[in-house]
Amino acid sequence: MKCSVYDAVVVGGGMVGAATAIGLGQLGLKVAVIEAFAPRAYDSEQALDLRVSAISAASEALLERLGALTGLDHVRKVAYKGLETWEMDDCITRFHSDQIGCSHLGHIVENRLIQLALWQRLQQLDNIALFCPTKIAKLTRKQADDKICVELDNGETFDTRLLVGADGANSMVRQWANIGISGWDYAQSAMLINIETACDEQDVTWQQFTPNGPRSLLPLPGNNASLVWYDEANKIAQLTQLNNKALAAQIDLHFPARLDRDFTVVSKASFKLTRRHAQTYYRNNLVILGDAAHTINPLAGQGVNLGFKDVDALVTTIAKHLEDDKGWWRKPVLAEFQKCRYRDNKLMMSTMDLFYASFSNDILPLKLLRNGALKLANIDSPIKKQVLKYAMGF
Repeated sequence: MKCSVYDAVVVGGGMVGAATAIGLGQLGLKVAVIEAFAPRAYDSEQALDLRVSAISAASEALLERLGALTGLDHVRKVAYKGLETWEMDDCITRFHSDQIGCSHLGHIVENRLIQLALWQRLQQLDNIALFCPTKIAKLTRKQADDKICVELDNGETFDTRLLVGADGANSMVRQWANIGISGWDYAQSAMLINIETACDEQDVTWQQFTPNGPRSLLPLPGNNASLVWYDEANKIAQLTQLNNKALAAQIDLHFPARLDRDFTVVSKASFKLTRRHAQTYYRNNLVILGDAAHTINPLAGQGVNLGFKDVDALVTTIAKHLEDDKGWWRKPVLAEFQKCRYRDNKLMMSTMDLFYASFSNDILPLKLLRNGALKLANIDSPIKKQVLKYAMGF
């Protein structure tokens, strides 16, 4: 029995994996997507998911090029126009889309709805095959014809020129390729809390730093918001044991006055904060991206945006080399992709670590220094505009 051959097999059908498959499919490549779980269908009456992303303007531009942005037109989301950060009340940094003549900085959308929009698009492309629900049972490198053989747990087998690992922080593809990682677990954990608010929909996302960790708000559609509470792991573990009414009382005690106190807690979840960075993003016939390659402290909410930047860089790099005699799936091309992304990802990770370390204490000289820096950063200047554009992904 002849084995099917795909130009690329993408392991992981989440936001980054699905976007990668569409991008490669638009180049005319034959692509397979392997995913263990299908996302739950959308219903406007469903409770808001806890997992949301602040999709930057650059990520929106990528989704539009992929043909997936229209899939978000009729689902719930909220545009945010402002970003505000402070520790002391009189030392605040404010960014607003008006400062660079844009209508908004991005949208806050539930992760599942982004994935659904991408799945809707990839299922429109005849050269993309979606295998779900299924998992990889075995991977074998075939030296003779320069391919990787993929065996699924449902018995299907096929070969591919390029294996793409977009299968998350515990990537099986990365482990199979024997790609090492560096990193650590932070002392803090984070709690996600969806609340119903008395005030109307907001358009500013804000974050106040405290020595124990930031307190953040992301606006959600309607009279809703997402709170993110960073704190010592033991404190977060204690908070997860509280019922919603008791948790609301703790939020009232620990969140800044900026938060309207007329709210009710709807749902909650917590997770540990980790930093992981792969030592390389590629091997022969193999590349990893998104969380499989890097996980970042979520202080600035840049995780999925970094993943979408990876997608854009990979697709653009492969497009340049489609006609190369040496093959678009080979090491030199993948090395070019890594050169586009490795330093930028490391810079963002290091910047978040600097913020984490700088604000995780109550040492007076350092406190005065960092608050002075926040106040200085609020002065309108070309540098501030450049920082804002970078935050938007441009």
